[in-house]
Amino acid sequence: MATVSSHILDSVSGTHAGGIRVELFRLHDDGGKELVFDAIASDEGRITETVDATVFNSTTEYELIFHTADYFASRPNTASAIPVNTKQVLDVVVVRMTMDDAEARYHIPLVLSPHSYTIWWSG
Repeated sequence: MATVSSHILDSVSGTHAGGIRVELFRLHDDGGKELVFDAIASDEGRITETVDATVFNSTTEYELIFHTADYFASRPNTASAIPVNTKQVLDVVVVRMTMDDAEARYHIPLVLSPHSYTIWWSG
């Protein structure tokens, strides 16, 4: 089985971003999508989930969705980091990806703030 993992960090507070909902969808050629997993990041901002290799196709696209709006809305120290008369514009972070190895680990770290994010792949 392939493994999808992430470590989510809050650049405003300089700590882990725990409690963020993370979903992975398998995208279909007809425009539909299928939920692969729906997870909540641990207090350390981490998720680790396996992806069933029996439905694995190296050309299949996936959407990894980080639901960030609720996280920042619940953070009291975030309010002071957002300029007055500005709203949070990043409700979700969506990453489109493929997995070409049914046995590999796909680690997608995410550093985020209410208005920006940085993401990369780390095998």
